[in-house]
Amino acid sequence: MNAFPRTADALRSALAGLLDGLPPTQAAQAVERLIATYRGTTPTDAPVLRDRSDVAAYAAYRMPATFEAVRSALDALRAAAPGWRPGTHTDVGGGTGAASWAVAEAWEDEPEGGPRTTVLDWAEPALALGRELAAGTFEAEWRRARIGAELRLDDTDLVTVSYVLKELTEADRTALVTEAARAAAAVVIVEPGTPDGYERIIAARDALIAAGLRIAAPCPHSGACPIEPGRDWCHFAARVSRSSLHRQVKGGSLAYEDEKFSYVAATRFPVDPVPARVTRKPQIRKGQVLLDLCGPEGEGLSRTTVTKRHGALYKEARDAEWGDAWPPRD
Repeated sequence: MNAFPRTADALRSALAGLLDGLPPTQAAQAVERLIATYRGTTPTDAPVLRDRSDVAAYAAYRMPATFEAVRSALDALRAAAPGWRPGTHTDVGGGTGAASWAVAEAWEDEPEGGPRTTVLDWAEPALALGRELAAGTFEAEWRRARIGAELRLDDTDLVTVSYVLKELTEADRTALVTEAARAAAAVVIVEPGTPDGYERIIAARDALIAAGLRIAAPCPHSGACPIEPGRDWCHFAARVSRSSLHRQVKGGSLAYEDEKFSYVAATRFPVDPVPARVTRKPQIRKGQVLLDLCGPEGEGLSRTTVTKRHGALYKEARDAEWGDAWPPRD
């Protein structure tokens, strides 16, 4: 087992001194520009992260949240395929490596340790900082590559694509997802938990299924999504602990925030998806819990009420969280 630390605490420690020496106004301006870029609607045709100040601001602003969102998606994949461990991993558009940190931690307790990782990104400043942050924590190859329709991936066990699709044209998105499906045994794609982020995830889900993969999570099946486009969207939340640096850069006062994200995990090998998944925050009432669920193919969306009369299941319902399997796995 690799003895390197691979935890969220290790990531926060690596980020702690990142903005030392960078004027606060410069860091704030870089964060504001990045927020405007990532919330915009026009795909970019050049790297968003242009220089060291951009990259440092991005890492402080986004890495903790991206780490937690990807880690949640990986937990769902591991639950659906508990006996599987990737030996190799490619982080497409990985930037400073948040998803690679999440992958390293997800399998750190395996006897062989985490997989061998390759991070691909077209922003050299991001790769340089990612390499710097990961030094002494996990091993990875940081390689410059243009992310788009021309990208060709080496065969690998796991591909992650996190918060990347929005930066691409629709044609490039489709080509990238198709290439990931060709190259990997398992693909995990994460996007913001917004209506447009969900639309990109659904399009990616369709492309993965068309390429012959089966859905491991979050869906209970590989059939058509029961959510009516334009009326709702499937998304989840990951709790992110805020360091003092994180609060400084984001201007927040709370010690935590909830990162809303949408995701899909698909594989070429057999998986055991959940019977149903909680798709909203459970509503706890006096003597009962209301659970909004996405169920097996053909059953679609439903709401179930669990009361004290259900005995032990009632306690499970009170402890249930948004995104959990239902009923809980043993």
